[in-house]
Amino acid sequence: MIRHYLKYIIPIMVPLLVLALPLSAFPFDGLTIIQQRVIAIFLLAALLWVFEPIPIYATSVVIIVLELLMLSDKGLVLFRLNQSAPEFGGLLHYSDIMATFASPIIMLFLGGFFLAMAATKYRLDVNLARVLLKPFGQNPKYVMLGLMLITGVFSMFMSNTATTAMMLSILTPVIAVFGPKDPGRIAFALCIPVAANIGGIGTPIGTPPNAIALKYLVGENLITFGQWMAFGVPFVIILMTLAWFLIGFMYKAEQTQIELSIKGKFLKTPKALVVYATFAVTIIMWLMGSLHGMNSYTVALMPVAVFSVTGIINKEDLKKISWDVLWLVSGGIALGLALDKTGLAELMVNSIPFDQFSPYVVLFGAAFLCLLMANFMSHTATANLLMPIMAALGASMASLVPLGGEVTLILVVTFAASLGMSLPISTPPNALAHATGHVQSSQMARIGVILGVVGVLLSFVMVWLLHVLGHIG
Repeated sequence: MIRHYLKYIIPIMVPLLVLALPLSAFPFDGLTIIQQRVIAIFLLAALLWVFEPIPIYATSVVIIVLELLMLSDKGLVLFRLNQSAPEFGGLLHYSDIMATFASPIIMLFLGGFFLAMAATKYRLDVNLARVLLKPFGQNPKYVMLGLMLITGVFSMFMSNTATTAMMLSILTPVIAVFGPKDPGRIAFALCIPVAANIGGIGTPIGTPPNAIALKYLVGENLITFGQWMAFGVPFVIILMTLAWFLIGFMYKAEQTQIELSIKGKFLKTPKALVVYATFAVTIIMWLMGSLHGMNSYTVALMPVAVFSVTGIINKEDLKKISWDVLWLVSGGIALGLALDKTGLAELMVNSIPFDQFSPYVVLFGAAFLCLLMANFMSHTATANLLMPIMAALGASMASLVPLGGEVTLILVVTFAASLGMSLPISTPPNALAHATGHVQSSQMARIGVILGVVGVLLSFVMVWLLHVLGHIG
């Protein structure tokens, strides 16, 4: 009973304590009152995301509202009384905070949601799975490889959770073929969430941490949709191959042959053809941004317009969009805005002598901290908390420049956020797989820990190599 109330009390009491402290109590020289309020909001968000007394998307809304009340030029008069004092600090413009609800990153995700919804509605996803799995035969080892590849590809453009739910539903009759003690049950139930988690890394819209990272990869550090895929897809292929070997080795199926029976055919109605064409054109335009001059955010709104005008996505479908994910990302962007525009992220980074540490220590320390956090809390929440600090740190550390500087740090930490998949609570795909009853937490942890550590090391090698070759950074 006490633990139940603590998850409500701690997130409230800690920020209030921070606000009650004098500025001299903080280990930062030149801290302002506005920055003190940002620290309180940051701690409130972190504790709410960790303890989850309210839904994580609700925490994001709370962040934006508190910033409007306490940090904006149109907030409560009570919070603007001493704004002429030198230690007060500058207020944020209210429209900048509200604009986080319609950030280009949000539009990118909205376009991805429309594509995924249309693909599901017109059975493009299931039919692609049926066609693409045919070449993999009936050997359990190769069928599992096919399932992982299809899941990974779908996860690059669809919600990882939706992809996992779809693939697990296809697998239900197949898993029943295995004996009750056949390790193949574990392997097939486990390969889907693993592939979904890894596959989402391949594109900027594959998973929310990628979208959050893009917010900081601007200007001279800009990475386009195609550039992201240039290193994201090879990373996914290498890690997916390792995952396939690892799962097959640790949970080798005793069944020698299985048969997938996925019924259906491609629809040929006018609306279905529009979905197929729009899906193909959108992906091609994302990949060829340098030719037509439009960025990925602009391209993402094209399927939104096409599907809305043609009635492919109607008002009932709009109710099914994952608005909670969009709100969650918005809160992270708002938190990053406050840390950046008030100068708090820069102040925190400058107060720690990071230049005295080896850049390798900083890179691996940041990545493994992110990996650890991502195993116990939402990947998006982890990225929301760490990314603004990592961006400020990367910009301030001269010793990181030979290794790719800010870009390398942001990308390695972003990949680490998506690699936290050791527990059922780590990701929704893991929770769905665990709910089937075919895989236990300990079995999931064995695979998740190995892939997480290897994935972080692999991400550093690949990003550094691309920097050396001059493709990024």
